[in-house]
Amino acid sequence: MDFNRNELDGKRFYYSFIAGAQKIFEHYQVINKINVFPVADGDTGTNLASTMRSIIDTAIPTYNIKVTANALADAALVGARGNSGIIFAQFLYGFSNEIPNNNNLSINDFAEIIKKAVRYAYEAIANPVEGTMISVMREWAEYVYSIKDKFQDFNELIVDSYQTAADSLRDTPKKLEVLRKAHVVDAGAKGFVLFLEGMIDFFKHGELKKLAMTRNVSKVKEFEEVVHDHEVELSFRYCTEALISFENESPNNKSILSKVIAPYGDSVVVAGSPKKLRLHIHTDEPAKLFSEIKDLGNITFKKVDDMLMQSEIVHRRKYDTALITDSTCDLPQDIIEKYQIHVVPLTVHFDKDFYLDSVTITPDEFYHLQKLAKNNPTTSQPTYKDFTNKYSYLASHYKNIIGLHLTDKMSGTFSNSKKAGHAVAERHNIDIAVFSSNKLTNALGLMVLRAAEAIESGLSYEDLKIAIEDWKLKAHLMVSAQSLKYMIKSGRVSTVKGFLGKLMGVQPIVVVNAEGKAELFGKPTSTKQAMKLVIEEAAKLMDGKKIWGYSVSHANNPEGANWYVNEMEQITGLKPRFVNSVSPVLGTHVGPGVVGLGILLD
Repeated sequence: MDFNRNELDGKRFYYSFIAGAQKIFEHYQVINKINVFPVADGDTGTNLASTMRSIIDTAIPTYNIKVTANALADAALVGARGNSGIIFAQFLYGFSNEIPNNNNLSINDFAEIIKKAVRYAYEAIANPVEGTMISVMREWAEYVYSIKDKFQDFNELIVDSYQTAADSLRDTPKKLEVLRKAHVVDAGAKGFVLFLEGMIDFFKHGELKKLAMTRNVSKVKEFEEVVHDHEVELSFRYCTEALISFENESPNNKSILSKVIAPYGDSVVVAGSPKKLRLHIHTDEPAKLFSEIKDLGNITFKKVDDMLMQSEIVHRRKYDTALITDSTCDLPQDIIEKYQIHVVPLTVHFDKDFYLDSVTITPDEFYHLQKLAKNNPTTSQPTYKDFTNKYSYLASHYKNIIGLHLTDKMSGTFSNSKKAGHAVAERHNIDIAVFSSNKLTNALGLMVLRAAEAIESGLSYEDLKIAIEDWKLKAHLMVSAQSLKYMIKSGRVSTVKGFLGKLMGVQPIVVVNAEGKAELFGKPTSTKQAMKLVIEEAAKLMDGKKIWGYSVSHANNPEGANWYVNEMEQITGLKPRFVNSVSPVLGTHVGPGVVGLGILLD
């Protein structure tokens, strides 16, 4: 590619950006491993890589640098993840916002603009800390500004400026004690310097195909490959993020949002434009925070990461095999934490408001809202990108990964997980196997729990894959409901069968068959009769067979759940593996009063 070396146009900027992003992709695991600030949760590299991938997957290059930079900045804001990702997005927004409406930037223009862009990044952070990405950005930008009159060639300018960024990175432990104690540089700053390395590769060689072969830029060797074992005490548990758009485009939106969220935690970053803002905060109360801000604008994205779980994975990972499932498994939190199970939430939608299943809405809150809602809520599965981010993070900490999800006949969750798992396995050369359980709720939970215990006992990855296929045939789920109304609305039961059930006064029993489809069973005419029929069928199912365990889930019906437990204890002589509330996503489709009995034969 031939470019004017005296000016920077949109396409040259775009391709240099891709080259910088490629460096992040190549080294994200190293960035994860040196991540100690603000929290040692080992995900800075994954977050930066996800941010970069969102940008290059969305933006389209043009020769007009203003148009290209705007596209990159908007994609960054939408796709940013983590503290460092959002700070980088705000830097890009500042860069794009300060570009005059012309086609190319001179060296003087570029130096002026990046210096101003750093100010945008600082203003986005509630309490900027020196010795982090922001310090490296500032010192690099200040150096570029100081030498702008010495160069007429962009290539020479950028190459010359690199060493200042490298020196600033090397000095981060001198400015931040937590880095010095851990013997690492700041992870976000490391990511920024790697990004500059990639840009320099492109400016020097001008061909994307050479990027993988060029390693001519001097490396920061000190601290680079150190894997830290330094743990930082968490002030707050959940890394919480959101993207909010506003009908009223006002410069006051940022200050209003910042003021509202500030009391909820620390590590506050609010980035973006008067029309669209991205927030990041560490908090113990993500649900309350989202309830507080939901009327300020339209929340189009939410993310809540459990930093305590992430810290456990970094410092006290129990197994070589990661186990991932979705929020319909209905497993209690103590089991999830004990076995370090990774749960990806589905979402529940009440008109314009949406919630992360069992994360930003509890079952009690859900049924309260369901009573008040004019329209029945809807649900949606995790996206391909949700799973890509999760698998990429796990790939930097585990040797292999098993995914086990609700039946593919009722949701696209399994499909998105499988596609993402395959992509990450190819990209990072790691074994990932993803299964549809052909079940849901506590039957899925039983299979996940059994897989967790098998991993704990030392069962190999290959043998576990074989075992899961066997368990799919031995898992059973029967559900007694007080009404077919919600199942008909959700499409889980056909309207024809539902209409006949109403005519006959039937209290429905639903079973999930071996193919993972819901079927009506029996013709009980009362709730009590339906529950007795479930127990009778469970007894027939278990007759002469060894049972691994059973579990009970309920939709706002603890009395019904206790009745099932008492009956099953008399039949089996066993306590339930767990009893828990049905997740709000499942509550949407089955309605209140439902009780599900899951059984897994040995």
